[in-house]
Amino acid sequence: MRRRLLATLALLALLGAVPAAAGEERPSVAELEGELICPTCRTTLAESNAPIAQRMRVIIEQRIRAGDTKSEIKDRMVQNFGPGVLAAPSREGFDLLAWLVPLAGLGLGAVAVGLLAHRWSRGRQHDEEEPAPDRNGRTPLDPELERQLDRELRLE
Repeated sequence: MRRRLLATLALLALLGAVPAAAGEERPSVAELEGELICPTCRTTLAESNAPIAQRMRVIIEQRIRAGDTKSEIKDRMVQNFGPGVLAAPSREGFDLLAWLVPLAGLGLGAVAVGLLAHRWSRGRQHDEEEPAPDRNGRTPLDPELERQLDRELRLE
């Protein structure tokens, strides 16, 4: 079961890498607009109408026509406007935590849900085992309770 899950996750990761690699060599303006932030209004370029955002779009179009890759265009934008222009944090150094902490939280949540589901599916655990039902499907009484019932029935 674990192997099947790991194989499925690996396949999904590989499938996600193919479009990313294609976009690296021939990026589009729309693709980069979602990955860069306007320094003035702090929204993505796709959402911003600020003059600086319009100028950034022109630069992106020029760099695409010049044959730059997505990484080269983003690097140029970081040189011109600083690292705050990137919509997603880098995947190195301290910024790596921004990627790992949510994944770790999801993993821990999945484990907790799995453990709770397993515990729930096993049913309640009793300190004492219940006696097995007799052939009529009735559970026998506790011996002490049965003696008390007999005493009370004799009094009637």
